[in-house]
Amino acid sequence: MSDDRYRFSFETVAEQYERARPLYADAAVAWAAERLGIGPGTRVLDLAAGTGKLTRQLLALGAEVVAVEPGDEMRGVLRRVLPEVEAHAGRAEQIPLPDASVEAITVGQAFHWFDPPPALAEMRRVLRPGGGFALFWNQWDAQDPLLGAVDALLRPLRPAAVDPPDWRAELGVVPEQRRFRQRRPMTVDAIVEWAGSTSGWVNAPRAEQERLEREIRRLAEGYGGEASIRTDVVLVS
Repeated sequence: MSDDRYRFSFETVAEQYERARPLYADAAVAWAAERLGIGPGTRVLDLAAGTGKLTRQLLALGAEVVAVEPGDEMRGVLRRVLPEVEAHAGRAEQIPLPDASVEAITVGQAFHWFDPPPALAEMRRVLRPGGGFALFWNQWDAQDPLLGAVDALLRPLRPAAVDPPDWRAELGVVPEQRRFRQRRPMTVDAIVEWAGSTSGWVNAPRAEQERLEREIRRLAEGYGGEASIRTDVVLVS
């Protein structure tokens, strides 16, 4: 878990986060839903839900989703774009839900910010017997010429929490892990906005942000307008 300077840096770019961050690969969401039994009427907690990127994909499956998000600005965007969703303020380490109140939990692009022991204890507390959880990350795909180069450019700014020591031992079981890829039309402006919504960029000096944008636009010369995005899933059922 990183300090809150990084953990809550998205509060300053909530609208940009909503515009810029891609959805997770449909195949990744479908696989996790099948493994966890998520479907019409399933009560699912989307934990650290942000602006509701994963939330809306769960809704499309017919799930009854309750979102928990600590950031006021991020949660405000979620409530605006998904007014039908039950949304609460709260952290993973202190989930504001009763015991055994959900059948599954999802976490999109956030588990690396959690303190694993108390967060996992809370997740297990609110899960009903037989329930499980899936952790999702969208990644800059190293196999994509442009996104791979952007990833290398941003890596020096990345806080340690984004590439943490192996926390899987905290799970107590061997999780299932799958990797998916999606090809998505993305403009160069959209890629710059995505990069600009990352915690390392947000916390960088303005001059460094301007340098990074110039370098991304230079790297994008000849870019064809379609990017490959990797979605990694870690699942415990």
